[in-house]
Amino acid sequence: MTPTAPVGTPAGPRPVTVACCQLALQVGRVEENRARIRAAVEDAAAQGAGIVVLPELANCGYVFEDAAELHALAEPLDGPTVREWTELAARLRLVIAGGFAERGDDGRTYNSAVLVDETGPRAAYRKAHLWNGEKTWGFTPGSRRPPVVDTRHGRIGLMVCYDLEFPEWVRLAALDGADLLCGPVNWPLYPRPEGERPGEIVRVQADAAVNRMFVAVADRVGTERGQDWLGGSTVVDADGYPVTASRLGQEAILTATVDLAQARDKSISEHNDVHQDRRPTLYTHPGSDPS
Repeated sequence: MTPTAPVGTPAGPRPVTVACCQLALQVGRVEENRARIRAAVEDAAAQGAGIVVLPELANCGYVFEDAAELHALAEPLDGPTVREWTELAARLRLVIAGGFAERGDDGRTYNSAVLVDETGPRAAYRKAHLWNGEKTWGFTPGSRRPPVVDTRHGRIGLMVCYDLEFPEWVRLAALDGADLLCGPVNWPLYPRPEGERPGEIVRVQADAAVNRMFVAVADRVGTERGQDWLGGSTVVDADGYPVTASRLGQEAILTATVDLAQARDKSISEHNDVHQDRRPTLYTHPGSDPS
């Protein structure tokens, strides 16, 4: 499951229904979480979805007491959670992107995501930018760039939650040819000015617009050990506009039928292209990556 660069399809992608499963998951309740995910994926498939996105750390929940609890809940890449998602993808002819706590062969624990389709696992990714408690619970940050995989629906990139807030990181997936970027997330519910949309959604819209790339994020809902979750799942089009109805704070399966071929046109005017107009040599400073 080594991340692979896209190779493209001669005919290009066709319209596909993307489903984001916004679920109430609980830390430590692995079997219950798996059952909830299984039912949601089957429901999404019944609604015509070809691509399904699941939340971050969907197998085990998020708010851990300590590193020992996290390590006990983590699974290897070929563990029961990924095996079940692979079976669901094969049986329902889906692409599934979801987050799980991974126990690596090196004994370390990673906040990971996996992409599977009817042929089996296609790519695995370890979150590179750790958020808050993830730094104290024992997660190790990943060090590989986000994968982009060619599927029968188009080129799909993969990253996790806080990664989406680093424009340089998102740009890597876009430059590698992603038509759709899938992001399993757990967005905490924070106060915001009355009438304003959550900043996390605004930033995802920016990710999509500045790269002319679709973005789909699956968030979670409910309260876990005192932490309230936003429930901000959305699919954003290549112009940066949400194409799913907002269901903040509610369990839901949000779907949108999108034409991923639109992401391969990077022009925004007669003389402007969001990738070709870049001038990377102007953006560098000592020790930076100009890509």
